[in-house]
Amino acid sequence: MTSAGKLKDNLPDVTDLAYRFSTLIIRIIVRINGGFHVEGKGNIPFKGGVIIASNHVSYLDPPLIGAALPRRATFMARRGLFNIPLLGWYIKHFAIPVDREKTLPSTIKEAVRKLKNGEVIVLFPEGRRSETGELLKGGRGVGMIAALSRAVIIPTLIIGSNKALPFNARWLRRAKVSVMFGKPMVFPAEGDDIYGNISRGIMYAIGELKKQYADNSG
Repeated sequence: MTSAGKLKDNLPDVTDLAYRFSTLIIRIIVRINGGFHVEGKGNIPFKGGVIIASNHVSYLDPPLIGAALPRRATFMARRGLFNIPLLGWYIKHFAIPVDREKTLPSTIKEAVRKLKNGEVIVLFPEGRRSETGELLKGGRGVGMIAALSRAVIIPTLIIGSNKALPFNARWLRRAKVSVMFGKPMVFPAEGDDIYGNISRGIMYAIGELKKQYADNSG
């Protein structure tokens, strides 16, 4: 290998630097804006494929989870976001496009490939933001990805992001935001309606985190 080749191998990944810088800026902004509490970070394995499955109440949720995670992640994001100038160019390096109407086989395949390669995938089983903050029914896509990849699943709860950036709001509002990572989960990859059962199990675990948060706050 030439000296130039060795130097190139030793240089940091530009996208990794951009990711780390972005998450740092997000942490600073959210802390200044009202506070940023992260709980259960130790539940996330240091290596291996991991699915972060979270509730969804605000456009802030993906960057908040990225800022809370100890590992770099790839996000499953609505395809329309990739068409937005600048934002689309940026997120294409850190996200997999998803069609909201129907999860395509190619999307499932790409997520499974990354998980089997030992990466972290962040997804929102509900498929869209909850306008009321209440948990919605999870889709079967997350169950399919979990069953095919056999990756560890971390149920995740976000609280307060819908107050910091509510529906139709253009600017941040002062609010404390919390991210709770639950205990690792692994589901059997066989049985009747396995994809649906996995999805329901994940949403149940997120619901339990919500009860736990309410109990601790009360």
